[in-house]
Amino acid sequence: MSLLTRAFGGGAKSKSGEAGKRINLALQGGGAHGAFTWGVLDHLLEDGRIAIDGLSGTSAGAINAVMLADGLERGGADEGRSRLAEFWRAASLGGDLPAVQRAVTDRLFSLMPAEGTPGETWFSSWSRFLSPYDLNPLNINPLKDLIERFVDFEKLRAASREIFIAATNVQTGQLHVFTRGSLTAEAVMASACLPAVFRAVEIDGVPYWDGGYLGNPVIFPFFRATATEDVLIVQINPLERKKVPTSNREIVSRVQEISFNASLLVELRAIAFINRMIDERRLPRGTAPGEYRRINVHRIVLEGLGERFSSASKLRTDYESFSLLRKLGQRAARRFLDLHYEQIGRESTVDLDAEIAARVIK
Repeated sequence: MSLLTRAFGGGAKSKSGEAGKRINLALQGGGAHGAFTWGVLDHLLEDGRIAIDGLSGTSAGAINAVMLADGLERGGADEGRSRLAEFWRAASLGGDLPAVQRAVTDRLFSLMPAEGTPGETWFSSWSRFLSPYDLNPLNINPLKDLIERFVDFEKLRAASREIFIAATNVQTGQLHVFTRGSLTAEAVMASACLPAVFRAVEIDGVPYWDGGYLGNPVIFPFFRATATEDVLIVQINPLERKKVPTSNREIVSRVQEISFNASLLVELRAIAFINRMIDERRLPRGTAPGEYRRINVHRIVLEGLGERFSSASKLRTDYESFSLLRKLGQRAARRFLDLHYEQIGRESTVDLDAEIAARVIK
């Protein structure tokens, strides 16, 4: 069975009847804003012109990645859309999760209680003195059960679609990438393990924290891992904010956005360098050992869709907020395909030189 048939359950076709184009997806993490990524993925699957070759994800992006991959393996695009919708419905405030899992997902997607509530006051006060190890001495984390409710990891490990999940090694401070063969619910938990919220996730005796510190998301595995040279980044931490943050929460949120985008900028610099080396025939192009792919970078970003989608909206876990973000993601994906579909497979739609240039004041 071909990749297109496997991905879409019957051979994806463009609106003109031609076979769809292939891309890799790199999904960024960012709390409840992961629902924007859900909308992007939903429209890509509904459109039917894009075949997904490989997936990379971090934190909420890792959760979206495994939900999508599981659905594609089970039943193609329709099942992929269904699996994502079922997860985000269950994860919402009005979802059908048991009380303990509800508490976990609220912490995962909202990071901390809403500003001005008694819960926020309590959390802020106690978090100055108590860590997750004090507040959760039994290390209860039902997130594993929630993820396994939707994902068959044994089937994903046996599949051919490449998946890369980023986490941070607490002891060495180095990036760790879980590949398809090592993919488990614990790996996804590690990628989403915010250290102020959860205890470190131990896998084979190694403790891990959220992957966003070092790879949000990772792109470099696509230099050799897949046949396609196109990577579509779904970015939910904006590069730019017009409004200067003034409140404590706004400042913390903006610092997180800058920190979680730092590794992405490093990756874009590496891609620009490799592309230039290939163009100058100083590096061989291909997927064999010692060869590299010339990556075409594309991006769909939450940026520019309103300042209201900032620190406060990362805290909302009601289904209405998730649905609004989903619609914005669908709209952004539709706009991207309308503007750039013909460029996929030919050239980048992100100006890497402008993206990575440092502003030097003389």
